[in-house]
Amino acid sequence: MVRMYGVDCNQLNTIGSAAQAKGMKLFAGVYDITQTASEIAEIIAFAAGDWSSFHTISIGNELVNNGGASVSEVVAAIGVARGLLGAAGYTGKIVTVDTWNAMSENPALCQASDYAAANAHAFFDSDVTSTNAGPYVLGCAQSVSQACGGMDTMITESGWPSQGSANGKAVPSEADQAAAIASLKSTFSSNLILFNAYNDLWKTNNAGTFGAEQYWGIYGTSSA
Repeated sequence: MVRMYGVDCNQLNTIGSAAQAKGMKLFAGVYDITQTASEIAEIIAFAAGDWSSFHTISIGNELVNNGGASVSEVVAAIGVARGLLGAAGYTGKIVTVDTWNAMSENPALCQASDYAAANAHAFFDSDVTSTNAGPYVLGCAQSVSQACGGMDTMITESGWPSQGSANGKAVPSEADQAAAIASLKSTFSSNLILFNAYNDLWKTNNAGTFGAEQYWGIYGTSSA
């Protein structure tokens, strides 16, 4: 399965079509919930009545955690998406995605979703080494599930950076990234999306990203 976050940059046609050609499922998304109707319209147009390759459609990513939207605004956007997608014949899963702590603190986000979808990164806990990334993230998933009344939980982002400054015991390096990914894979047999495919050199750092914001790509920097 391949996760996308929105519809900008023609990603439905480029990434979506490439994933479909490989028989992979799509985790599509609405990035800007103030544009839910128009972004859903683009997803519907791409599907063209065939929803067989879609696993999930997400409405927003970490909006409550970053202050981009309130819980009620996210829930309302999910309602809009459900109406439009249902009318277009989509019967798959619809969720919102937020950080594991935001989901745990705001179970209404889970209740509006078809399962609990949470991002969890062990690197941001200064007491966790790369080799313990898997157990740490599993604990995050269990916390979300418990807070959300036992709902099925998918970790929709988890990984480790290959460059940057250390966050206590959490050290960014290629070796630590490989160790963290191995730990995540050995801990989870399903319900995990690794973050992310390639380094995002267009991103900018802030005080909380330890100089690592651009360097989470499992396959390094794309040559494309």
